[in-house]
Order: sequence, then C-alpha cells, then structure tokens
Amino acid sequence: MKLTINNLSKTYPNGVKAIKDVSLTLNNGMFGLLGPNGAGKSSLMRTIATLQEADSGSVFLDGLDVLKNKTEVRQLLGYLPQEFGVYPKISAERMLDHIAQLKGIGNKSERKDLVNSLLENVNLSKDKKKHLGTYSGGMKQRFGIAQALIGNPKLIIVDEPTAGLDPAERNRFYNLLSQLGENTIVILSTHIVEDVSTLCSNFAIICMGEVLYAGEPENAVNEMEGKIYSKAINKAELGHYQDDFKVISTQLKTGKLHIRILQETEPGNGFVPAIPNLEDVYFSNIATRVDVNTI
Repeated sequence: MKLTINNLSKTYPNGVKAIKDVSLTLNNGMFGLLGPNGAGKSSLMRTIATLQEADSGSVFLDGLDVLKNKTEVRQLLGYLPQEFGVYPKISAERMLDHIAQLKGIGNKSERKDLVNSLLENVNLSKDKKKHLGTYSGGMKQRFGIAQALIGNPKLIIVDEPTAGLDPAERNRFYNLLSQLGENTIVILSTHIVEDVSTLCSNFAIICMGEVLYAGEPENAVNEMEGKIYSKAINKAELGHYQDDFKVISTQLKTGKLHIRILQETEPGNGFVPAIPNLEDVYFSNIATRVDVNTI
C-alpha cells in the first residue's frame, strides 16, 4: 500500500491555517508525524481519516481517492483519535463485538476470537466484562487501540497514542505497532521524540501546519554529526547565548542550565562536542517557529 498526499491545505473558519500545502508519500511501515501541540498534526490526521474536508490538494491510498471515496476508505481504516468517548454502561467485550459487526465481520465465532485476541494484545482480557465507564484513562486508551485494529485495516492512524500509558503499557503498545507496521501503513502522530526514534523507519516534522523535514530518523541524525555542541551555563546568561548562537534546546540540571547549539564550526567559548540525537533534529527545525524554552 502507498499513501500519497499532495499539496494538502486546510484553513478553519476562524482563519487558522491548520495545514499548509503538505505533501508526503508513505509506504508500509511506521511513519512518525512529529510536532509540538497545535502544530497541525491532528488536523492532518482528521483529514486523512475522512472526518473533515480539505480546502485543496489530494490524498490517494493506492488508487483510491481518499477525499472523494469516504465510505470505501473507512472500510480500510483504523483510527485512534487523541480524544474519544466511550459508552459508559457497556462492556469492552460487547463494544468491540458491536464495532466488529459494523466493520462487516458477520460470523459470531470469528468475532469472538478476534475480540479476545485484541483484548489480550492490549492487556484488557481480565477487564473485558467491566463497563467502559469504570475504566481508567490508560485503560480507555488501550481499548481505543483495540477498536482501531478491528477489520485488518490497511491504514492505521493513531494520534498521541501513548498518552496516559505507564512504561510497561507503552512498551506493549510499541511492540504491537511494530508488528502491525510490517504489512500496514501506520501513521503515529506524536510530540514525543522517543516514540518516533523507537518505532519509525520514516518521519516528518510538522509545525504551524507546514512540513519542515521529512526523511529517515537515522539519516536525519547523521546529518547533525559534528554540528551539535553543549555547555552548562547560569540561567541568567541564556539571553546572551541566544544572541550569539543558535540555541536549539535547554535543560535545567542541578541548578545549571545545559544548552545545546547548532553550529557548523567549532564555537569555542567552553562548548564541547555532543553526540547528536533525534531531539536535536526536531528542535533545530522548530527553533525558529517555537520558543524552545516553552516546549
């Protein structure tokens, strides 16, 4: 499968340009959409998921026009939005069975096996008969993951999926998504750089509705080799360093502010070379759009 997005744009009635001329090509595997809150990630996801209209541009899933053939696309789609509601007085087991029927799985025995398998994968088997209204935030998130996987979707969209998950649940989810990505296009929208570096073979950085970078995480990090330097300073000195260097990230540790800069040549001034990582790629791309001290 291939998802092709060409010159996609969306402006809301209040004038906010949520998507600005976005073009991307996605193949089977995990694709990370990385950006700060409010970057336009959810707007792009909702448009691809046929939940809102685009102003211009096109989206094709192989030969299928996504923007014009919404019913057909929804049969091939698994979607976990950033926020979703649940029916509070129905069990997870019954709700998944109902969704499976809506997805066209008519055989009762087949549905039962599918539901049990999904609940096992997201670690909800022991809670499958509990009402969804009694679930914690993390449990609801795991239920949302399960419903997104019904019907063997060819395209799976997950928007901020690890929010509310503890480390063990997050690991389980990573493994599940990695398995799915072998034969499916999986779009992982997140503001957590670790999610992308752990899971994704390709990614894009989006900010203020625009794609600032697209490529492979490993190549992106390699491009930073020899260009990242770090130094511990007093917090009061930050403004001075921002005037003289491209400060891409800051972190306060034991009373000292550790800054990282992007510099083509040796900066001197007490800076030491640092091993680049995907956070450096991310922050260097969005530094001109967003104050790194507010992220």
